[in-house]
Amino acid sequence: MNTELQHFDLVVIGAGSGGVRSARMAAAQGKKVAIIENRYLGGTCVNVGCVPKKMFVYASEYSEKMEEAKGFGIDGQINGFNWTTLRDNKTQEISRLNGIYENLLTGPGATIFNGTGSLVDANTVHIKGQDGSEQDISAETILIATGSWPFKPEVPGAEYAITSNEVFSLDDNDFPKRALVVGAGYIAVEFAGIFNGLGAETTLACRKGLVLRGFDEDVRAFVQGQMEEKGLNIRPETEIERIEKQADGSLLVFYTNLEQQEVDLVLYATGRRPMTDGLNLEALGIELNSNTTIKVDDFFQTSVPSIYALGDVIGTPQLTPVALAQGMKFLAHKYHGDTVPMNYDNIPTAVFCQPNIGTVGPTEDACRAQGIEFDVYESNFKPLKHTISGMGERTLMKLIVNKADNKVIAAHMVGHDAGETIQGIAVAITAGATKADFDATIGIHPTSAEEFVTMRSARS
Repeated sequence: MNTELQHFDLVVIGAGSGGVRSARMAAAQGKKVAIIENRYLGGTCVNVGCVPKKMFVYASEYSEKMEEAKGFGIDGQINGFNWTTLRDNKTQEISRLNGIYENLLTGPGATIFNGTGSLVDANTVHIKGQDGSEQDISAETILIATGSWPFKPEVPGAEYAITSNEVFSLDDNDFPKRALVVGAGYIAVEFAGIFNGLGAETTLACRKGLVLRGFDEDVRAFVQGQMEEKGLNIRPETEIERIEKQADGSLLVFYTNLEQQEVDLVLYATGRRPMTDGLNLEALGIELNSNTTIKVDDFFQTSVPSIYALGDVIGTPQLTPVALAQGMKFLAHKYHGDTVPMNYDNIPTAVFCQPNIGTVGPTEDACRAQGIEFDVYESNFKPLKHTISGMGERTLMKLIVNKADNKVIAAHMVGHDAGETIQGIAVAITAGATKADFDATIGIHPTSAEEFVTMRSARS
């Protein structure tokens, strides 16, 4: 190792959720830490992901709230939507969060390098600074936490479409009157709801019949029906052949079934790929999985012992809390001898579509695949608020109970604030609560959440 280089105990490439958590906690434990980032502190989640997206979800709900208010005798109205105000207020808040992340790193003593990091050898990282400078630094341990990046299929005219990265910074006059969202996952259904709620005539084009592959089938069918009730045009079994830009700036979309549609904006939400380009992984012989994610062991060590990786770049669930937990597990193993692998069971998650989805534990199909005998308890009802609001929105709740030991192994919900509700249910499931424990719990009345402790009859 070149002793003339500035040396660190830990060098982290990528300042997203997992990278920042690892760097700042290692520094707080007395390690000499460097972190390298070529875009923005906080990564996707803070800058172009879950945080600004949730802000936009909030904005998209106000028009419906005004409609709900009429049933309660409140004469409210929306006189218009100003995209520039929403965008700029979002940007101001994200800038504030960027500053917080900088303080989280520099406070315990981590060194921030603004630039692009690449591997030179097992203990050396090259940094190409944003100011044009270049330098090498050395490290006992290198951690890759570069995340993932959205991609667009190779469709003629795809250059006219945007991804979730660009939607947060559309120009003043670019918010669409007609929007097409392509995809069926988290990002697609959330942005379809955002556009629809903010007044755009919105279409969601899906390759398959139902949105949100991998979720419980009842949840998928229920939420798709609810989304259509709210005015979304969902096109199942649909793929794009090409996109053409018209003289007036609109986009003409040609579908493979020979149909056409004219829109103002096309948003591709068709998946994300690991950001490994330029890291020089191949030269060091770092093994990759078949999907080009970095191959690691149970404690995030790559095929090169001094180099670790975590977060989206290793192909685990692309969720911020997962990356944060991985960062803590990496530190516990590396510096404190923890030998208990990361547990990916019972990861709760939410989809902030309208209405929201909250879920924890396996689906019915997953239980069958595992040979689990189970009972299902479910409830489909109109929430109290909507008995007066006049809105048609309904709520779906499900519990899956293992017959062998009566433990609740999954909970699925579609309805208002489903994510908020499921977080508490996830604690109970993680703790091993039985259906008898749920039944013995006194509900909070009147709430939708109390339904989880009042369902008594299993589905026949």
